[in-house]
Amino acid sequence: MVEQLFGSKTRVKLLKLFYSNPNRSFYVREITRKVEEQINSVRRELSNLLSLGIISSDKSNNRLYYEVNQKYEHYEPLSQMFGTKPAKKAEPKKDSKKADTKAAQVESKAPAKEKETNKAVELAEAEQWSGVGNVFGIAYSGAYTRDTNALADIVIIGDVSIPKVEAVIVELEKEKNNELRYAVFDLDEWKYRRQVHDKFYSKFMDTKMQIVLDKEALFERN
Repeated sequence: MVEQLFGSKTRVKLLKLFYSNPNRSFYVREITRKVEEQINSVRRELSNLLSLGIISSDKSNNRLYYEVNQKYEHYEPLSQMFGTKPAKKAEPKKDSKKADTKAAQVESKAPAKEKETNKAVELAEAEQWSGVGNVFGIAYSGAYTRDTNALADIVIIGDVSIPKVEAVIVELEKEKNNELRYAVFDLDEWKYRRQVHDKFYSKFMDTKMQIVLDKEALFERN
């Protein structure tokens, strides 16, 4: 249905890729691997999306990179259609009508801003990290967003196995055809760094990033 509406299966896959990764840049062969379509078809549809202004392109290190154009006039509706929505936290079961009333009273007192921070984020790419341990947050920057000021390409927060993390990094380096810098923090350490606004935390949070997994609003900018 969606393919028929937009005229091309490849185009729909590209829209899903770009709108699910609004701060990410991709080069052609990387895109081809992710959407699993022929490179000629990908190039043709990239050209179409460029001509419409839906995506933009930029050359860096002898590669042409593409990313979604967030200034495109129809960015918001397309993002709602093709983007990845934040995952909702499971709500506890209510035992009685009294409990429902009490919960409603508590919720009504909570500030609207605080409610927003309770939303979890989980992109499909988080599945790659599912076997490394108990992960609370993952963010990509640097090589993924072409932000040269980033101190790391990947930040992982949680109780994880370093050898297993390194195994995932090796696979991602093959995919990116580039060496990746990564940093691992346990949950308490990251929260402490956020509390004192230490140098690494402050600099990383100022970079262009793509949040892959965030269960506790760990990457939310204050």
